Amino acid sequence: QVQLLESGGGLVQAGGSLRLSCAASGFTFSSYAMGWFRQAPGKEREFVAAISWSVEKTYYADSVKGRFTISRDNAKNAVYLQMNSLKPEDTAVYYCAAGTGGIYTEKDRYDYWGQGTQVTVSS
Repeated sequence: QVQLLESGGGLVQAGGSLRLSCAASGFTFSSYAMGWFRQAPGKEREFVAAISWSVEKTYYADSVKGRFTISRDNAKNAVYLQMNSLKPEDTAVYYCAAGTGGIYTEKDRYDYWGQGTQVTVSS
């Protein structure tokens, strides 16, 4: 049974930091690219960051570039999102996702999704 379980969300003041984690099970984690997406109330789910299965490639949305860092530990079947200099507009439910092939920004290129973790940034 495939499972992606996000954790690490919470309430933080603007300028603060959070580290999200996503624990994977039920599939060959090291063979999948991993991505983080987010969805704010009333908005579409949008791409945040992605990392290749080999850790060699990463890609970020322009809105988070230079503030967020995606990483993974294939030995632990986990992917992380370090979020620094948080802004109120970063408030959303954050989802991790797994997909085969390269790293993509499109939601439909990902096969498995977690349930999400809420991140709220106060001004």
